Parts: sequence; C-alpha cells; structure tokens
Amino acid sequence: MTIRFDGRVAIVTGAGNGLGRAHALGLASRGAKVVVNDFGGARDGTGGSLTPAETVVEEIRKAGGVAMADGVADVSNFEQVRAMVDRATTEWGSVDLLCANAGILRDKSFAKMELADFAKVLDVHLTGTFYCCKEVWDGMRARNYGRIVVTTSASGLFGNFGQANYGAAKTGMVGLMNVLAEEGRKNNIRVNTISPTAATRMTEELLPPQALALMKPEAITPAVLYLLGEDAPTRTIMGAGAGSFAVIKIMETEGINLPQSDWTPDAVAAHFAEISDMSKAKALEGAFQQTQKYVGQAAAKAGIKL
Repeated sequence: MTIRFDGRVAIVTGAGNGLGRAHALGLASRGAKVVVNDFGGARDGTGGSLTPAETVVEEIRKAGGVAMADGVADVSNFEQVRAMVDRATTEWGSVDLLCANAGILRDKSFAKMELADFAKVLDVHLTGTFYCCKEVWDGMRARNYGRIVVTTSASGLFGNFGQANYGAAKTGMVGLMNVLAEEGRKNNIRVNTISPTAATRMTEELLPPQALALMKPEAITPAVLYLLGEDAPTRTIMGAGAGSFAVIKIMETEGINLPQSDWTPDAVAAHFAEISDMSKAKALEGAFQQTQKYVGQAAAKAGIKL
C-alpha cells in the first residue's frame, strides 16, 4: 500500500525549518497541496520573516508540487490563523490535513523562569494548536473527513530539566488529542500525536555532532504522514527519531479497593506496592472507563450487583 494525498489540502505550521519543512516536503511529494506556515521568528518566538516559508514553497514547486506560503500567521493569534485557513479554503476548497508543528523554546530552570516565558510558550504550543484545530474543525465535520497530527515531546511526557513551560504545553497536547479524537469519530476526523526527537535548531545545542548526524528531521516524517493518511489510527501517540518508531501509552495499574476502614494515608502506604503493580496495567480508552473500574471494584468488594 502506498500512502498518497492526491486531492488533499494540508496545513503545516512551523514549516520553514526543521521538522515542519520535512513534513511539508513529504506531503507535497505524495500529492498534497500544502500551506507552508512559518512567520519566520527566532527560536524564542521573537522577530519574523517571510523568507523561510517562501523558500520551502519554492522547493516544493521546483519538485513539481503545489504549495502556498503563509509567512504571516503567528499560531498564537486566532485572527491570523483564521485568515490562513480562509485563504487556503478559498484557493483550494478545503483543509483536509493539519500538522500542528509550530513551537518555540524559552528554557530556564523553574526557579528562574519568568511568568511571561511560561505564558508565551503555552500560547504558541498549546493555545496555538487549539486555534489551528478549532479553525479547521467545522470544515472537516461538514465534509466528514479530517486528519490532524499535533506535536508533543518527551520533555512533557517524561520530563526534562529547565522546560516546565515547554513540558506543560506538550503534555497538554495529549489531553487535547484525547478529547478531539473522541469528538471527531462520528465525522471521520482522526486525531493523533507525534513525539519527535530530531536534529533541529531546537536541539542543536543539546546533542553532540555524531548524535545529530543520526537524527535527521526527515526520519520523523514517515510517522507523521502515516498518522495523516486515510487509514490512520486515531488517538495514538507515536514516538519517532533516528529511524526508530514506537507507540507511547498512558497506563493505569489494576489497583486495589480498600474498605472504608482503611481510607487512610497509612493504609495507602502499606498497600502501595500492590497499588503500583504494573503487571495488569492497561491503557484506558476514556475518562468514564476509569470511573466504571473504580465503582466496579467497590461494588464487588461490597457484594453489590450493579
């Protein structure tokens, strides 16, 4: 099976460099019409330039693809996002695919982090992704087709020193995906998350040259294109880097039910090994599934038939 995107319209945010550029080129090479969004700011989100987006569009066109540059829309500005989506819809009729990749870094230890740096990183990563999803959502529902990939990070899923703002925003992506995947099912909108690690301007100062050489942005794009494909899963977190691909799940242990006489922190401490036993851990499919499990355990312990 060859995954193609002929007749599909895609928006890739932050597509002027690194991962976004690779994703845009990959989509265009397989037939998609691509909006290359990048307002050309520095790594910390300051400044701006039309050049990065226009350069990628030129690459796509030289290779025989179809693309337009959007070097204006800052994803943290809803009106600019709306204008970008309106332009794509007017020009090409729809937006079928969204790869929300735009991001910035303002790393500092938590003790030294300024309030503005926390707020700005959340604005770009989390609120900006929400804005992009929100603006394409109605059109996808109307056409009963949509594929969305949002971008998380191991820094949020697993933790990394100096990135409280980035980690919080990136873990928020998973919560957004979980809900949008559920709400999009009836309209054939599939929503997934990529957790990439690659040699980009976001990571170039953190890794030695020999490691960076293995971590080409192009190594992430196959996973993104799969998650944007017609037969993609939904509500999946994929890790990708240096040619390795994995699925990441949030798990919950089977746990135990304590009688009311043991509803004390001391009892929790005494039973913690059993509570934290991962041997029967599962990835739950929704918030209510957790409620059902706990109520079921309590009812069984009390001999109540529900």
